Amino acid sequence: MNRFSILRGRHEGDRCVLVANGPSLNAMDLSFLRREVVFGTNKIYLGFQKFGFYPKYYVSVNPKVLQQSTAYISGLNCVKFLSDRCADFIPEDGLTYHINTTRAPARFCRDISQGVHEGWTVTYAALQVARYLGFSEVVLIGMDHRYEYNGAPNQTQRLDGPDPNHFSPDYFGNGQHWDNPDLVHSEESYRIARAEFESDGRRILDATVDGACTIFEKADYKEIFGQ
Repeated sequence: MNRFSILRGRHEGDRCVLVANGPSLNAMDLSFLRREVVFGTNKIYLGFQKFGFYPKYYVSVNPKVLQQSTAYISGLNCVKFLSDRCADFIPEDGLTYHINTTRAPARFCRDISQGVHEGWTVTYAALQVARYLGFSEVVLIGMDHRYEYNGAPNQTQRLDGPDPNHFSPDYFGNGQHWDNPDLVHSEESYRIARAEFESDGRRILDATVDGACTIFEKADYKEIFGQ
């Protein structure tokens, strides 16, 4: 029995909120997250004090984020799913699971013990984890799906000055390196995720404030969470 098996289906029929990292988070009252099962991703820890919530689950697969955030990620007191690319500097422990993201057996992996497809966006990786845990509804927030950048998709760039693409100007700002987004491939991944969820009666709702993604069913977070 692999150590992932205890997690499989543990949230069957439940709802979770997947918090992406777009600037729209700053326009939301996120107090409702204290009552929800929350997935955080990448550098969401920069917003814990400001937004007043803490995730139950955390996902990060990008090597640059993992390297830039090693100390913060290691200190997170939640269940963490991290690309095995970080095995040399963030070891597995009782809360930390390494997921194979370099040899995923399928484009959407329902058994994350075998691998997870990165899908050009951490949100897609987190959706595979959420499906494995059994959630019947995933509500997305903070997935603005619009970026200011120079160069080609997936190209590594140094971002001087404040970061305009995330909720914190320090996210990738002030001389850090990041990989340009690839929205075409990200949208391809999102279509696959939607089909996978809906194939067995589950759904993904996009409740991002003024989000630019058109793949998922749109929803108003205030109506969902009674804000």
